[in-house]
Amino acid sequence: MTETRTALVTGANKGIGYEVAAGLAREGMTVLLGSRDRERGAEAAARLRAAGGDVRPVVLDVTDPATIEAAAAALTRLDVLVNNAGISGTAWVPPSATSPRTVWEVFETNVIGVLMVTNAMLPMLRRSPAARIVNVSSGVGSLAHHTDPAHYMSGLPPMATYPVSKTALNSLTVQYAKELRKDGILVNAAAPGACATDFSKDLPYKITRTAADGAAIIIRLATLGPDGPTGGFYDDEGIVPW
Repeated sequence: MTETRTALVTGANKGIGYEVAAGLAREGMTVLLGSRDRERGAEAAARLRAAGGDVRPVVLDVTDPATIEAAAAALTRLDVLVNNAGISGTAWVPPSATSPRTVWEVFETNVIGVLMVTNAMLPMLRRSPAARIVNVSSGVGSLAHHTDPAHYMSGLPPMATYPVSKTALNSLTVQYAKELRKDGILVNAAAPGACATDFSKDLPYKITRTAADGAAIIIRLATLGPDGPTGGFYDDEGIVPW
């Protein structure tokens, strides 16, 4: 392929999303940097352009159908979609003390938002000769981790928000992979690991892994060859158990 490929990364003005945008730009792609905040998105895109990447800001709130539709209407080509935008909700609150509204707010971004953005972008992805979709999940979405007494996640406080939303996102990833296999579109979920970003600043332990470290598996899945896997869940070490 000689034509420049185009990628859209949601929630990309900082953290892991920013590093994914930077990495895909280094791969030679035109990168559309999605951000809810117009100014922050423009500033982030400008920094990456200064580093030599073809990166363009796009105002995109994954919970706002109007911005999703506007972003889709402005595109003429799309080869890679990285659904990175996500929120954590209230941390360390047990399910019995969690309000339905709080759960809905997390699912609205982490699951429904992925559905809305993906569906809006599918017409262009289907026209790509080698489209890839990467849903940014988390190891805390693994039911196997939480139920394995030998795994540290089995000792984490129970929550009804972020972990549950990522488990649902993993399931949604599998369903899209089943649907889009016939179109040659590879769809996978990535677990970037806990990284030292604003997203994880309130965790009660020190994190040394960088956002760039977390972005590596996402970039790898976004640039899979034609024989790459689909419908899987991966981290740096390989397959993550469901």
